[in-house]
Amino acid sequence: MEWIAGILTAEDYEVGRQIAQRGVAAVYLIAFLSAVAQFPALLGEKGLMPVPVFLERAGRRAGPSLFHRGYTDRRLRAVAWTGTAVAALLVLGVPQAGPPWVPLIAFLLIWWLYTSIVNVGQAFYGFGWESLLLEAGFIVAFLGSAEIAPPFLVLLMIRWLVFRLEFGAGMIKMRGDRSWRDLTALYYHHETQPMPNPASRLFHLLPKPLHRLEVAGNHVTQLIVPFLLFTPQPVAGVAALVIIATQGWLVLSGNFAWLNTLTIILAFAAVPDSFYEAVFPALDVSGAYQPTPLYVTVVVLLAMLFLAYLGRPALLNLFARRQLMNASFNRWHLGNAYGAFGSVTKVRYEVIVEGTLDRVGPGAQWREYEFKGKPGDPSRMPRQFAPYHLRLDWMMWFLALGSERGWFSPFLVKLLQADPLVLKLLRTDPFDGARPRYVRARMFIYRFSTREEKRATGLWWIREPQGVLVHPASLRADVP
Repeated sequence: MEWIAGILTAEDYEVGRQIAQRGVAAVYLIAFLSAVAQFPALLGEKGLMPVPVFLERAGRRAGPSLFHRGYTDRRLRAVAWTGTAVAALLVLGVPQAGPPWVPLIAFLLIWWLYTSIVNVGQAFYGFGWESLLLEAGFIVAFLGSAEIAPPFLVLLMIRWLVFRLEFGAGMIKMRGDRSWRDLTALYYHHETQPMPNPASRLFHLLPKPLHRLEVAGNHVTQLIVPFLLFTPQPVAGVAALVIIATQGWLVLSGNFAWLNTLTIILAFAAVPDSFYEAVFPALDVSGAYQPTPLYVTVVVLLAMLFLAYLGRPALLNLFARRQLMNASFNRWHLGNAYGAFGSVTKVRYEVIVEGTLDRVGPGAQWREYEFKGKPGDPSRMPRQFAPYHLRLDWMMWFLALGSERGWFSPFLVKLLQADPLVLKLLRTDPFDGARPRYVRARMFIYRFSTREEKRATGLWWIREPQGVLVHPASLRADVP
């Protein structure tokens, strides 16, 4: 059995294991806290898309969830706070200090709790990084504890996940928008991405030749480098570091929730301890591991075979003519297809929501509702929120592109009602809790100000009105 243990264990990856376990747990912590803060307003009993109504319509087709037995906001908070507590313990390394089955149970618990949330989250949880977090949590669950050496098959499965992330994104770009193929995508992307951050304008104003170089580098990183993850060290470790660096570049230039952060965390699982010891000679991360128990070996083998079986559709999808982007092939969100921005929007449209206490007319004073992350006030610098996910702000970006999935009209109704839960999701309430008489939604084109315009006006954005998306609407019976 010793030769089997030698194949299935990887003693040179203790740092990678620690980063993967604690890092993935930290992202779960953020995700659960996000659910506490946002879920009741968006999907709760009186939310924009109430879960009880959804479950009554969808039933078991919604996928596995604790909420099939009945949803209440109180139960949602109990699930989210339980997940927060367990994830915090994993970040601190408490379960990892015990036998291998302890972190296994802890990770599978938060995976199941978050699966229960995602499967009833509808449009607000329809993002690729939700499935990524679920898949990552399930795989990392089998990394064991400090008592035993990291299981090599689990580390290999993490590399396969990173491969699908990167190569899938690269292929969707090459099959999608022509601007990726002619290297002009970044002429637009920094300006039109869903939620720019403080550095996005700086990146957008870089010289166009540099933008073309960025796109070319992106293609190399996503289409070639991922294959090197499966080569012997040190090549695999260098490939992982290249992926980490390019994902760090994306962190600097935009707000993509935890997509880039989680990819960085997972890529570290392919970096051997010898790399750290080469940089820090005094560092000694070698541990005195106990022999891996037979039950751990059996569980890991069965779990990885199960994941490999579930991953077949994702493998075929990578080379399919009609490649799916951010698709789950089973209700457990394991073995998913990934990819982002197969097409690049070249003009930024924004929906600006306004309200008034006056009757509609030439003298009506309309005031804007400001969102936390999405562009609004042209003089306001974009903020950094990632890895936190502002779900309503992201949905407003899709709305401006013409995608509305049944939540926007209820949102306007909540504004007319001055619903406190919904108003907490916004940066400002221009009416300080009072109910507006009317609300409306207008369309604008936004672009980053040039350096000259910024010096002259102080504005981050230049915007031009494009018409009305929703004409003035009211809940009052006494309005004309």
